[in-house]
Amino acid sequence: MYAFQYRRPSSVEEALELAAADEEAKYLAGGMTLIPALKHRLSSPSQLIDVARLAHLQRCERIDGDTQTLWRIGAAVRHAEVAAHPGLAQDLPALTALAAGIGDPQVRARGTIGGSVANNDPAADYPSALLALNAVVITNRRRLGAQDFFQGMFSTALEDQEMIFAVEFPIPKRAAYAKFPHPATGYAMAGVFVAQHLAGDWRVAVTGVGAGVFRWVAAEEAIAAGDPVPALERDDLMEDMHAPGSYRAHLASVMLAKARGELAGGV
Repeated sequence: MYAFQYRRPSSVEEALELAAADEEAKYLAGGMTLIPALKHRLSSPSQLIDVARLAHLQRCERIDGDTQTLWRIGAAVRHAEVAAHPGLAQDLPALTALAAGIGDPQVRARGTIGGSVANNDPAADYPSALLALNAVVITNRRRLGAQDFFQGMFSTALEDQEMIFAVEFPIPKRAAYAKFPHPATGYAMAGVFVAQHLAGDWRVAVTGVGAGVFRWVAAEEAIAAGDPVPALERDDLMEDMHAPGSYRAHLASVMLAKARGELAGGV
């Protein structure tokens, strides 16, 4: 691990000021990915700006609008808190179930939704929920739709020193998530989040299978038309020591079928 300075600001404003003054600084929330990267000397920030305790980033609230009801989850809200939140369980049970299946109890007790989204691991769970639920990432500078936010393996639209404040999830008509987890890490070897929105349209998002989270448009169209879902075909299927791309694509089909079976009333 390289030497760095640890900062613990007392406000979001102070955190932003510290980051603006040092382009080599990084924000620290749960640290479930950043700390291992530091230990292996894969990252060498000059400062770690700890935002995990900032109250502004820990809010979880239901917002009832004139045309849409949504949940705004602060970036520093931990996986375990999402999993155990009674209001979220009522309105977004697929999201609380997803959070309950991340990693292990230790990871869920420390990891945050903002950290997971900002890291954009190609096998992480949350990105599929954001994409399928048409979520919006709120930062200190702008609002970014999930479709524009995720830009490939470990890549997002975040600019230097931009901080995620919260994620807004519209409440769908129904949704479900199913994944085949890696037995050692809990990461998705294939995870599929399927949601039917209030307008009736379907969105299907896949994680763990390609170079990054993606929408399975052919599946969306097939479900909407009541047709059989075709096999998943992509040019960027993930290939590693654990499974070839063809196997992951097959797992995606199986996980989609499982998710659809979990939806109330079936589809």
